[in-house]
Amino acid sequence: MANQAVKSASTADPKIKNAIDNVRAAAQELHGAISDAMTKRGGATKADLQAFGQKIKTVTDSAKSTLSTQNATVKKNMTDAVTQLEATQKIVNDGMKATGEKLQTSVRQALQDARASVQKISEAVAAQRSAASSKPGR
Repeated sequence: MANQAVKSASTADPKIKNAIDNVRAAAQELHGAISDAMTKRGGATKADLQAFGQKIKTVTDSAKSTLSTQNATVKKNMTDAVTQLEATQKIVNDGMKATGEKLQTSVRQALQDARASVQKISEAVAAQRSAASSKPGR
C-alpha cells in the first residue's frame, strides 16, 4: 500500500512539473506581450488591456490549480504569484477606465506586476526542482 502511494506520487511528478512550467511559460508570455504593447508607437490600447485581462485570468487560474499538489515552499511562491497576478488584473481593469497617460501608467504598473509574478513562479519552479533532486533514489 505504501509502495502504491510512493509510485503514484512519482508518477505524478512529470505532470506537476509540466503544470508549473506551463504556468511559468504563460506568465512569461504575458510579461512579453505587455512589454511589447508598451514599446509600440502610441503605447498600449484598451484592446491590449482587454487581451491582457483574459490572459492574466488564464494564468491565475492555472497557477491556482497547481497549488494543491505542491510542497510548502512551492505553494508559498505560487500563492505569492497568484496574489501578484490578481493585483495585475485589478490594475488592468482600472486601466480600462483610463485614457492617455493614466492608461500608459496602468500598463507600466501591470508590466512591473507581471514581472514580479514571473519571478515568483520561477522561484516556485526552482523550489520544485530542488525538492525533486533531493528525493532519495534520484
